Amino acid sequence: MHQKKFVVSILIIVSVFALQSFNVKKDKVRNLQVLPKDISDDDLDKIMDTYCESLNVKCNFCHVKGDMASDEKEDKKITRKMMVMANEINEKYFGKDSGTVGCMTCHNGKKNPSDMK
Repeated sequence: MHQKKFVVSILIIVSVFALQSFNVKKDKVRNLQVLPKDISDDDLDKIMDTYCESLNVKCNFCHVKGDMASDEKEDKKITRKMMVMANEINEKYFGKDSGTVGCMTCHNGKKNPSDMK
């Protein structure tokens, strides 16, 4: 009798752990190539909001709707190059991670800096 109770108890415990594994939050698919891979969702959202504000665009300017990790859009690839460029300028002239030069420096709320007249 004690053995049956023990086996049932073990089965219940194993079942609870098995069920909990199905409730584990799935990681979002990310395709971070310039930003740190361990950046928090909040920090990533703040940076993306700054990009949108600096170019006066919405997320779908660089991202495919429903697939933020996609590299399908050319503007996303260009953005990465611009991020690297701004980082290099800041590091060379103002100190690493100074943030002195950013998207707004040249874009000033325009998709293309050349649109400023």
